[in-house]
Amino acid sequence: MKAIVYSEYGGPEVLKVEERPTPTPGPGQALVKVAAAGVNFIDIYQRMGWYKLNLPAIPGSEGAGIVEAIGPGPAPSPLEGATEARPGDRVAWLGGLGCYTTHALVPTDRLIRLPEGLSFEQGAAAILQGMTAHVLATRTYPLKPGDRCLVHAAAGGVGLLLCQIAKMQGATVIGTVSTAEKAALAKAAGADEVILYTQQDFLAEVKRITAGQGVQVVYDSVGKDTFDKSLDCLAPLGYMVTFGQSSGFPPLFDVQRLAGLRSLFLTRPSLFAYVAARPDYLRHAHAVLDMIAAGQLKLRIGATYPLEQAAAAHIALASRRTTGKVLLAP
Repeated sequence: MKAIVYSEYGGPEVLKVEERPTPTPGPGQALVKVAAAGVNFIDIYQRMGWYKLNLPAIPGSEGAGIVEAIGPGPAPSPLEGATEARPGDRVAWLGGLGCYTTHALVPTDRLIRLPEGLSFEQGAAAILQGMTAHVLATRTYPLKPGDRCLVHAAAGGVGLLLCQIAKMQGATVIGTVSTAEKAALAKAAGADEVILYTQQDFLAEVKRITAGQGVQVVYDSVGKDTFDKSLDCLAPLGYMVTFGQSSGFPPLFDVQRLAGLRSLFLTRPSLFAYVAARPDYLRHAHAVLDMIAAGQLKLRIGATYPLEQAAAAHIALASRRTTGKVLLAP
């Protein structure tokens, strides 16, 4: 098989193409021929050493493809909502490592059969970012009619999906983007108001849009550059949800500030904690895939790169030049 491998932490240049023997699945594993792999900021954080892995490592935790073989051992319990995977099944998954490759070993309890009519590209684009958006809007802070939310990077992969799901929940959505093109995409995804943070002070705009009341929740994947002003956008008892750090880690924070800032809540969710149990994993995955299959949730695949150009995909994502989802095609 062909794989992207890095043996040291660093910039995109550490990503190398290697030929490796195709592995044999062990107990609880499936060998999947990868048709599409998702590229996500967590892959960049891991490559840079912000999240430590055992090296050498093959990046990527999300993909879609065809099951080629199943390892020995029992399938997940049907009582947990599992559907036994079989060779030939079209599947998507989130979990484990090693999706930047032509063949991946995937835990069988992470496999989700793709609904009829969904492509491999849609499957790979939907799982991590779709479930992230669904968890944020329905569990981390469950949006309800009348709520106002601020979505940073509203034209990104998570942002576009989060805008749509937030509107389904009945919320008023304010998005921030960097360009007029991205503003149009966020509007099309349901954002009621869009702020060009490169030209406008997003804090002042949020105060203007909400008549000084602020928002009930901020969904912030940017981190350092937006953290402090995002807190000031919140209404009393509001939720600051920081779920990424594309601009770097937020500064160290004195929790006593939350009391002085209107008794706010601060949380740093991880999708993997929310979907660690298979019933939760299935619930969120099926909710997202079913909405896409029904045409209720629109995916935008902004760019697809050949496997060998994984470094270019990382550069494009990190520079915030992309909109929607970035994929690799092994």
